[in-house]
Amino acid sequence: MKTYSAILIGAGLRGQIYTGEMLKTPDKFKVVAVAEPIEGRRKAIQERHGIPDEMCFDSWEEALAKPKMADLAIICTMDDMHYAPAMKAIALGYDLLLEKPVAPTAEECADIALAAKKQGVKVLVCHVLRYTPFFKRVKDIVMSGMLGEIVSMLQVEAVGNLHQSHSYVRGNWHSEAKTSPMLLAKCCHDLDILQWIIDKPCKKIQSFGQLTYFTPVNAPQGAPKRCMDGGCPIEDTCPYNCRKLYYDDKANDWFRAACTRGIAKEELPTDDEVLTALKTTDYGLCVFHANNDVVDHQTVNMEFDGGINATLTMNAFNKGGRFIRIFGTKGELTAYMESTKIDVYTFDDGVHRELPIELIGEGIVSGHGGGDAGLVGELYEFLGDDYHGYCAADINISVKNHLIGFAAERSRRNDTVESIDAYFGEYGLENT
Repeated sequence: MKTYSAILIGAGLRGQIYTGEMLKTPDKFKVVAVAEPIEGRRKAIQERHGIPDEMCFDSWEEALAKPKMADLAIICTMDDMHYAPAMKAIALGYDLLLEKPVAPTAEECADIALAAKKQGVKVLVCHVLRYTPFFKRVKDIVMSGMLGEIVSMLQVEAVGNLHQSHSYVRGNWHSEAKTSPMLLAKCCHDLDILQWIIDKPCKKIQSFGQLTYFTPVNAPQGAPKRCMDGGCPIEDTCPYNCRKLYYDDKANDWFRAACTRGIAKEELPTDDEVLTALKTTDYGLCVFHANNDVVDHQTVNMEFDGGINATLTMNAFNKGGRFIRIFGTKGELTAYMESTKIDVYTFDDGVHRELPIELIGEGIVSGHGGGDAGLVGELYEFLGDDYHGYCAADINISVKNHLIGFAAERSRRNDTVESIDAYFGEYGLENT
């Protein structure tokens, strides 16, 4: 059995999770180097994987300035920092495990796909939902023919009000200019799932959406710019009070670690470090006075080859989760990702069937419902010479699904219906 050597570029949460899964199969993967500017994260990876000092780097530039030192490069930097290390690693001949979104612009996404094809390297993009027991079961049901031919499909991305406030109002993805639009930052999972299940090219797209609620016009009269400044008239009842979310809730390690990035000396911050963050960073801003411009609700209408219609709805005003509904010529499928069953209604016998699925946690910190572990397992097969799976989202199909999202953004901004064939052609890609 071949053991693939890997270098990790970006040792944040995603990088820690993927390499953590690799530790469970040491006969398949060995992490031999790490590049990460935050010392605590770099040292944590070094200790977990037994990496020597000379293979630990402060930056991706330093790591990739050296000759190729492993089979695989795992790129888990911030969204706007994927392009340069990916292009350099491809040029050096590395295969890649590349965190989504591929890049924040259509041009950069296309560049990476074309470069990988020219260099002959394999790039697997981290569309982790494909590997969850939930979506694999949905895909299997569709492939079985139980639903007949798909006629239309509905995918709902319920972001969750607190997740929206944390990540897309106060957090790393609050600005389209600095990262990417919501369809790429959050919903590229959903666009990928739609195409993967329908398994035909998207031909036309139209989108509507905007930022409506998390704006200054909705701020209570007298609300301070920062929650910690005091004097907010709804301080006790506001669900977005940063003191309650980040300081009082000691169990939410995800929120506390994120808000203290660059401040905390360890992965688990102290209360004093959290207070400092809430007084000095965007995580302490009132959600109505934050520096955000990302939409809080959006709908995308798509027409696929053969006249199949699909709708993706992203909305922040809910508890959170994903919902899917598929309408076929022989039956209908209805399912919530947070449920332990999928409902299938078949027309020939008029029967509802509740098909059980394994529920493995919820959300990012619980491993994307089993998707993180499934992705790393599939990666091993994908890197081999004889891959026969159906889950892997290679760079070619992933970038095309990304460009569907960029075309939707053009539609949303310009109030147009976009031809996907024409849009792909702008970037040297064919819609096949």
